[in-house]
Amino acid sequence: MDCIQLTGIRAYGYTGFLPEEQVLGQWFQVDLTLWLDLSKSGSSDRIEDTLDYRNAIETVKQLVKTSKFALVERLASAIAEALLELPAHPDQPVVEQVRVQLSKPAAPIPDFGGRITIDITRTR
Repeated sequence: MDCIQLTGIRAYGYTGFLPEEQVLGQWFQVDLTLWLDLSKSGSSDRIEDTLDYRNAIETVKQLVKTSKFALVERLASAIAEALLELPAHPDQPVVEQVRVQLSKPAAPIPDFGGRITIDITRTR
């Protein structure tokens, strides 16, 4: 199966377990792998024959910006669900599987300067 990888999608959002995370917000980073058939677009060289990944990027950004979940696991799942449901035009392939890597680069945890990443894979 072919795939499109989109990395470094950044958006400011309000998901988090602590009340201040849902009020003050924080930055999130999302990396995606979208599995779909790219054989037609590989031959035709037409955007109509592939997934316009601008739609996938905008979907992720809107979900991060507007969601107020307690857990990043729920946000990652919501992103995966939305990407699997992206509308397909008659000639456009459908995303069959998606991998979402959702990171909190600055989690509000005392004495922790690392990054927290949720990594999920969902299939249609």
